[in-house]
Amino acid sequence: MVYEYEGKTEKEAIEKAAQELGLEKDQFDVEILESQKASLFKKGYVRISVHPVDSEENVAGEFDGSVPNVTERAQNPSLVANPMPQNEFEQKLIEFVKTMICKMGYDVTVEVMFREDKKMGIKLTSSASPILIGRKGKNLDAMQLLANVYAGHLGREDIRIILDSENYRIRREETLVRLAYVTADKVRHTHSSTLLEPMNPYERRLIHTTLNDIADIETKSEGDGLYKQVRVIYRGAR
Repeated sequence: MVYEYEGKTEKEAIEKAAQELGLEKDQFDVEILESQKASLFKKGYVRISVHPVDSEENVAGEFDGSVPNVTERAQNPSLVANPMPQNEFEQKLIEFVKTMICKMGYDVTVEVMFREDKKMGIKLTSSASPILIGRKGKNLDAMQLLANVYAGHLGREDIRIILDSENYRIRREETLVRLAYVTADKVRHTHSSTLLEPMNPYERRLIHTTLNDIADIETKSEGDGLYKQVRVIYRGAR
């Protein structure tokens, strides 16, 4: 089930969702659907879509692609994990991922990349990494979804599994942030709007968040299904 809430800020909308659904903030995923900054004639608002993480439609945060970056790892050495499985759950999960990829016809080394309280990173090393990643990371997303489903079958619905190869997740985040700023400059110059490529919920939220504080730019998601598009809109001086 998907719910929508509106508030003056993203924080207010999230707090309203948590209160009305009776959930903690880490029990649901949030996607910014639309935001409008306050002006002389319009009130500001943020409209969000909420996906409870235990919903059948949103299995274990399947598209949360965030990973600790190099700076975070340097500041917190505990994030640099022992690559070997430390318990039965990790052993079964790694064997599942390795078997899945081997049955696809590719050799792969599967290791633990990082461990957090409710998130675990899995690193895939393979000569076929470009294929495992796929166009815009869609193959990686699909395998990550299956890994999260399997983790749920093992009784670990509380943990999110992040699959990465050749630091694709971090490189993708950097690319999207640059894309957001370049697109904002473009629509400001042309006084128009631009529709970006289809993205998963995590990537769309990254675009929304990156541009949220730019006064003359607004964003909104368009389309149906999981891979929607973000429209970047010039709204003029405020």
